[in-house]
Amino acid sequence: MLVNRRQSERRQCRNFAKIQFGTGSLPRDCTITDISQGGVKVIAEHIDVPAEFTIILSEGRPRQCRLAWRIGHEFGAQFVD
Repeated sequence: MLVNRRQSERRQCRNFAKIQFGTGSLPRDCTITDISQGGVKVIAEHIDVPAEFTIILSEGRPRQCRLAWRIGHEFGAQFVD
């Protein structure tokens, strides 16, 4: 049985966003499939996601993230800011 370790409730969505891998790098497209106060679940094809990155949401300010898990083109990230 899988244990839900989230501290806040997640909301399913289908929002477009961008991922940036450091100062000066070009943002890359991605899709957020769910979001909570603590993090996001993302789909991003053809991207080698580093351990830490910035996600630029369509609404709100950019958020600093830490990679939590990855399976194929999907990955989860924890907000660290």
